[in-house]
Amino acid sequence: MPEVISPYVIICIKSFFLGIIQGLTEFFPISSTAHLKVIPYFFGWNDPGVSFSASIQLGSAVAIIYYFRNQISLIIDSFFSIFNHHNFFKDDNTRLSTYIFIASIPIFTLGLLIKAYWPNYSDSNFRGLFSIALTSIFMAVLLALSEVYGNRKKIFREINIKDVIFLGFAQSLAIFPGVSRSGITLTAALFSGIERKTAARLSFLVGIPAISLSGLIELVTLFRTLSIIDILPIIVGIISSFFSSIFAIDLFLKFLAKNNTFVFVYYRLVFGIFIIATL
Repeated sequence: MPEVISPYVIICIKSFFLGIIQGLTEFFPISSTAHLKVIPYFFGWNDPGVSFSASIQLGSAVAIIYYFRNQISLIIDSFFSIFNHHNFFKDDNTRLSTYIFIASIPIFTLGLLIKAYWPNYSDSNFRGLFSIALTSIFMAVLLALSEVYGNRKKIFREINIKDVIFLGFAQSLAIFPGVSRSGITLTAALFSGIERKTAARLSFLVGIPAISLSGLIELVTLFRTLSIIDILPIIVGIISSFFSSIFAIDLFLKFLAKNNTFVFVYYRLVFGIFIIATL
């Protein structure tokens, strides 16, 4: 019996660990997809794959919803009020719901185009370690430039549609491993002159639809193809990613209230160079 149970327990432990990595790296601007690809490689584990990585993102999505639950409740009410009042900007919550909707359009569009016209994308060179390393270094440079050249003075009420469209197109690039959804949206927000903490909150909130939908689609796909016993490790990963995400969101918002993002710039540079040096 132990010979049967032991490998399965190991798989669950790995999923638990990968869930923690997912939660921590989803909200720090360092790319969860890259870390879920790179860390198993250096531990000698099998690549968890796109479906597993996307599925455990659900834990992160639920964590955002839980952390901002009071604000999200108001945002949802405001979104449906638009259909009655036909006013997309009548208050801050209506404005935010409109921004979330607009910012989600590019990433959904690009995702559908890739699904339709690039079916082998998950096996392409874009998911290779060398590509992830170069992307990490490039994104580190972009984040540093946004810190240097962004004036970081805009509060939420000063954000305009142009800023949101720019943020939405930036978010769509997160489909490519190594970019980091939170990193690229934070970078875009800083380039737009939005102050750091507001930029981080906006980055988290606009990511809810994309993270939730991609996670749900992949989880449903896995439920159709795997047995119940094979699904359990994924559930373990989702749960651990939820708790580590809560920790990461709270820590990152408190950190940005007093600090810049250069520690993540340095981390991404070292991360990318380390990958290249060890290939």
